[in-house]
Amino acid sequence: MAVKFSQRLAHLSAGDVSAVIQMAWEDRTSFETIQERVGLSESDVIQLMRLELNQSSYRLWRMRMKGRITKHRALRNPEMRFEDRSVANHRRANC
Repeated sequence: MAVKFSQRLAHLSAGDVSAVIQMAWEDRTSFETIQERVGLSESDVIQLMRLELNQSSYRLWRMRMKGRITKHRALRNPEMRFEDRSVANHRRANC
């Protein structure tokens, strides 16, 4: 039985939601990394962004993500030097 988006979202704290939004905006953090860290799929992240951002910010984000190869590991050039799993550590305090 599939778990509903609202149930997956319910286990996230406000800090987790903020971290997901930050990772989603970053070019270098893939959707696969977000799923590994917080358990939200790409479609879940899209729904979360739609809920949490105002409409114009959501549209801007979607336009930015459309066709961005860095958001999917499988589409990346194997010579890419950064490892998004180590970069996307958002458990630190915002400064």
